Amino acid sequence: MNHWQLGLLLAGALCARAGEPEGGAAPDLAARAVVEVRAAETAFAASMAARDLSAFAGFVSAEALFFGRTLLRGRAAVVAGWEPFFQDPQPPFSWEPETVEALDSGGLALSSGPVRDPDGRVIATFQSIWRKEADGRWRVVFDKGGPVCPPEGE
Repeated sequence: MNHWQLGLLLAGALCARAGEPEGGAAPDLAARAVVEVRAAETAFAASMAARDLSAFAGFVSAEALFFGRTLLRGRAAVVAGWEPFFQDPQPPFSWEPETVEALDSGGLALSSGPVRDPDGRVIATFQSIWRKEADGRWRVVFDKGGPVCPPEGE
């Protein structure tokens, strides 16, 4: 390879990288995390619809904090605190991810969306922080619901 060909090769490589943000693969990790967390949140919500407390527990980190009337600290406390929601044949509420964002590192993500009553009315919003854990699974580390914000101008 002569100097002219080497120069063209290097110029092509620089042009190809010009559109990439610093760090190269970070957006790919974040984009992958968004897809994975959206799927995990959807499956987490499906565990409530299926009335499967054991599956629900699998999405909760061992060191999770769930905020509600009381703070639930750790998987065992979260599962015990949520067990009453799994008693009736019909779920008392449902949720779905509307927004999912992830850090460029791809290891931590936020999901948020509406909480609906059995008739489909939005009764709250949720925010969950998900972490990719050592076993490669995404689990909720922080979860908090809140009131529905009225549309702007109301």
